[in-house]
Formats: sequence, structure tokens, C-alpha cells
Amino acid sequence: MSEENIGTNTDLSNIKEAVCIDAYRVYDSCSDKDCLSDLRVYFSQEAQDLIDGATNVRLKDADIINVYIDLEPVPFHKGFYSVDMTYFFEVELEVYAAPKSIATVAKGLSIFNKKVILYGSEGNVKVFSSDYVKDDNDSQSPPIRNLPKATVQVAKPIALSARMINKCGETPPCCPIPEPVSRRFGAQMPGPSGMRDVLVTLGIFTIVRIERNVQMLVPAYDFCVPEKECVTSSDNPCEMFSRLEFPTSEFFPPRVSAPDDDFGCGCGC
Repeated sequence: MSEENIGTNTDLSNIKEAVCIDAYRVYDSCSDKDCLSDLRVYFSQEAQDLIDGATNVRLKDADIINVYIDLEPVPFHKGFYSVDMTYFFEVELEVYAAPKSIATVAKGLSIFNKKVILYGSEGNVKVFSSDYVKDDNDSQSPPIRNLPKATVQVAKPIALSARMINKCGETPPCCPIPEPVSRRFGAQMPGPSGMRDVLVTLGIFTIVRIERNVQMLVPAYDFCVPEKECVTSSDNPCEMFSRLEFPTSEFFPPRVSAPDDDFGCGCGC
């Protein structure tokens, strides 16, 4: 947005003062849509036994457990940083032991690595601060380098497909599996090797940001004084229920509105 647009669209008459705040400023960001094809799934011993005796598998759901982030300066490119991300996915499969049989649910782990380079500016100072500790003396926090902070936002993965293949050798994970991730499956991950592997395809949407802690001068309009009055809730459940609106949209699905132009494609073409 240009300075002219900021000046014409913002009412500056109510500004009381200029205040200095300490906040994180986004220096660079990127978004991406990745189709992760043929990710290998690692199982516990119990789940691997189900896979070895299966005739077919179907990908039911997928969720992201955690993303481990490593931030490193890029050599010979001041201000740029490499963001290395390791995604850990929990994969839920429906396992069929025979045609037309009832499926058994098995959960496994998939891992994906990704790297991006973003601009995060420069900072050559050390940051010192003191933190309050309850029932203890206020101690000096260890000094830290003034590095930027990498943030990764990931939408829920889209489960696309799954297929089984015969194992053709040992395929250890690309990185050590953290203990908190392994505990999610209630057993050692990965378990002993089996006869078959499962490969899944997932779709993910991500936003990666590099932020840096800075002090900024911003206009202040006034203090944030709540305008809404706190209403004491009643212990009568029927009285609380009577204040809820009838959920009409739950009973009548929304209809698709027809485009204004009967001969157009509805997309402005």
C-alpha cells in the first residue's frame, strides 16, 4: 500500500500520541502448496503385523504432529537465513485383511523435509534480560544472540492416496524420531522391519515467516478500555438454552446462487 493510500484512508485526527512498542516484525514470508507423493509410513510392531497380512489399505486421515525448525545464516549472503523444516505426520489407515472384510485401523508415522531461504535482516548484538521466578530471586537470563525467529503455519494435511509395496530393503527414517513423537504411538518407532511398506500421498498448505524482535514507533489512539459489560451467567440450564438462536443453517444447506450473466462462466470472463 502506498503512502498516499495510507494518508487518505486512515483517520489520523484521533491519534493521542506516538508510543514505542516492543514487537515482532515480519521481515520475509512465503506460502507454498506441496503434494507429497509416496511418503513412506513407519509403523510399530503391532501395526506392521497388520500391514504384512493385509490385501489392501486405504488412507483414512492424516494429521500433523509437529514441525521441527532449524534456522541458520546463509554463508556469503548477509541477512538471509536457511529455514530447515522437518514435518512429522500421523497417518491413519484402514487395513483390509481380505476382500469385503471389515477394516482395521492402523496408525503410522511419515516424515518430510523442506528447506526455504528467506530474508531476516542483520543483528549483531547479544540480548540480556531478567525474568521473574516464583519463590526465587530474580536471576539474569542467559544472553542470547539477536537471531530472527522462524514461524511455520501448516493447515491440516489432505489425505490423497495410499498403496502397498513389497519391501526391498531396509529404509530407516531420514532423521532420528524425537521421543515425544514416538510416545504418541505408544511403542517404539519404527518397529522391527516387516515384509511390506506403505506409501502415502499428502497435500499440505504452509506459510513460513521470519520475524525479528524490534522496537517500533506507532500511533496510539487511546487505552483499550472494555466497552462490553460482564453478564453473570445463570445456573439454570433451560434459561441458558433459551438464549441460543435456532440453528437454521444446520437443517437447510445453503444453495448455490446462479451467476448474474446467464451466458457467462460466472468468473468474470
